[in-house]
Amino acid sequence: MVESGVTPDPDLMRALRALANPMRLQLLSWLRDPERNFPMERAIADPHEVGICVSHIQEKAGLAQSTVSAYLAELERAGLVRSTRVGKWTHYKRDEQRIAELVAALGHTL
Repeated sequence: MVESGVTPDPDLMRALRALANPMRLQLLSWLRDPERNFPMERAIADPHEVGICVSHIQEKAGLAQSTVSAYLAELERAGLVRSTRVGKWTHYKRDEQRIAELVAALGHTL
């Protein structure tokens, strides 16, 4: 129950909803350490600069690409990841600054 007069931060609520799904949380966790979790020899772009190709994320998750893309889009709407197009491929990386801001907001809220 929300205390009278206190409105939850909509950005924080969106992020918490995105993280409530175990697979979306797993995807965010994998993106924290791309060298450890994805095949760097197959990368077509710098994972630190543009992130990991959606096809590599999909392969690791073992889910349909449409499902993985929907999960990543939800994380992006929540401000937890950013996407970059490289040719015909979309790459995703964590938005560490935004994650830190959300963690701080959560600390102030609870």
